[in-house]
Amino acid sequence: MHRRSRSGCFTCRLRRKKCDEGKGQCKACKHLGLKCEYKRPMWWSNNDQRKQQKEIIKNIIKRTKLSEKSAQMGTTSAETPPGLSHSLPTSATYSDATARTRAPSIESQYSMGYDFNQPPSHEHYEYHPHVLSPPYDANSLYQPYPQTPYEVDVKTERQMYINDVPTRRDSTISTFSTYQPPPIHPALPSFPEDDWINENIYDSGDMFAAQGGMDFNFFDFSHGAQPASQQALIEVDDCDRDLLDHFIDNVLRLIFPILEVNQHGSARSEVILPALESNKCYLHCCLSVAAIHRKSTRYLQGDQIAQIDEDIMKHRYSAISELCESLNRDTDHLQILDAALGMIFFQCSVGRPDDSLPDIPWHQHFQAAWSLVKKLELPHAMVHDNNAKLHPPFNMTLASWIDILGATMLGRSPQFAHIYREKNETKSTSGLCELMGCEDNMMYIISEIACLDALKSANGLSDLQLCQLIESCGKSLDTTETPPGSIVWPYSSTGAIKPKQLAKNMTAVFRIAARIYLCSLVPNSSRHDPAMQELLDRFTHSLYMVPSGPDGFDRSLVWPLLIAGSMSIPQSMFRHALDGRINALGEHAEFGSFGRMVRLLREVWDQSDEADRGRNRQNVHWRDVMQQKGWDFLLI
Repeated sequence: MHRRSRSGCFTCRLRRKKCDEGKGQCKACKHLGLKCEYKRPMWWSNNDQRKQQKEIIKNIIKRTKLSEKSAQMGTTSAETPPGLSHSLPTSATYSDATARTRAPSIESQYSMGYDFNQPPSHEHYEYHPHVLSPPYDANSLYQPYPQTPYEVDVKTERQMYINDVPTRRDSTISTFSTYQPPPIHPALPSFPEDDWINENIYDSGDMFAAQGGMDFNFFDFSHGAQPASQQALIEVDDCDRDLLDHFIDNVLRLIFPILEVNQHGSARSEVILPALESNKCYLHCCLSVAAIHRKSTRYLQGDQIAQIDEDIMKHRYSAISELCESLNRDTDHLQILDAALGMIFFQCSVGRPDDSLPDIPWHQHFQAAWSLVKKLELPHAMVHDNNAKLHPPFNMTLASWIDILGATMLGRSPQFAHIYREKNETKSTSGLCELMGCEDNMMYIISEIACLDALKSANGLSDLQLCQLIESCGKSLDTTETPPGSIVWPYSSTGAIKPKQLAKNMTAVFRIAARIYLCSLVPNSSRHDPAMQELLDRFTHSLYMVPSGPDGFDRSLVWPLLIAGSMSIPQSMFRHALDGRINALGEHAEFGSFGRMVRLLREVWDQSDEADRGRNRQNVHWRDVMQQKGWDFLLI
């Protein structure tokens, strides 16, 4: 695996491209006509200047590519049979609302692995059957020869408008290949492995035989679908316009990363933008979250800190006031539920652990959300729709995620534990895998373990009863184990993320964390037990199959990292692995639930390692540390 170089030129580092570190000027910058800077430039230390520099570089690259394209077209002979170098309709001609889950192909210049030393070639074309040049179709000279296999990159662009102003532009590229495996000689036996080539080609999660066949209309959202143009008219005061832009440009991409992989753009177009447009309480919640994120990520001083704190508290108070008024009116229950869940969940993506501004604890917000969920009869709908084509209510799925893992934060049983138990028995979905990455049956088992934890804390079980129930939960976990070799790297050879493989890998991480959680409930268990450390080593190895870094999924693994880390010892591989993932995340590791989890683990380790040095090997429980520090964290 290639490791990013820290000594490459700053231009390549800004573009996130591999630099050959050539003396004077690297080959990539020389080829594209860019200024190659090895000395730290002034714009590197300022985010706004970095963005400006990136736009300048993009414009230079466009001009360079256009001039190369013109020169290439000018040298094409009239006698040459035109193949893929002919112009075809642009992606805008055939654009649709279908989301793309495909990452750029490795041959694309939009990919990190693009080879700038290759000869100039034409860039990207849509695939349209039978759109070939007349000479190639009509001339019999070419008919006897089979066509050479080729690949086509399909580029899809999305433009988002806020109040008719373009704010964000996304593009994804998928690869279609005409290559087919050679026919098998009749005398040779066939093997299942003969299908490998098709699996490798059609693993894009896109329109061509999608890997996993993702359902782009999986969830029943509380808002109607946005139009294809994704325009939204959001009314906001002029003084808050900057905060709204900051939320859309910087915070929105941090929310629901797994949903974004499974249904590209749905978090933005189906969940957040419609609510911002029509729900004042939700809007104030998002503006408050944007202010928290700005405070966490920008190094503010003096009056700037005082101003951003004022913005946080102003919108926090406005959101709670709007919520209380709506509850008193007893109307618009779906909008109130959207806002209540937003107040709980969005905080998990922003903020530093030491933020001391007053706020209502998440579990108090969840009491209001729980009442609304029951009033809307969402659990009833989930239980009575146990079939393969279920479209679960999005808000119920989000509430279930918070309910199950949030219950472990409080040492209580989940509010809807009986619902999860029934759905586990019928093997039906709640949409948890599509939303947060862990398969539904695994989350149902974690709910059962949380109930067992609550019973143990309340001294409601004898040691014998407790051990019997632990054994029963362990057998349930055994039934979810996957065959050997099923956990593999979730990216294809072209750099495309495989959503279902990612879900398998993340579920494996959650499964081992659930075993560690279950074993910690055994009477007199210790983190020094060999079986516990063996589980922790398995957990650490499974982590390597989940991508890390700013574009990875560590922030979706906060709960399993907490459970496993709390049972680690100083010499365990886990601590070294966690440090590596923290370094890969950079500044993103310092805020949100991930930053709070790291802060809590450091405190647990300080206390437990100190107890070990005093030969008092007692487990220090992370919930006890949270209570000592007065922390009301929701670590999911």
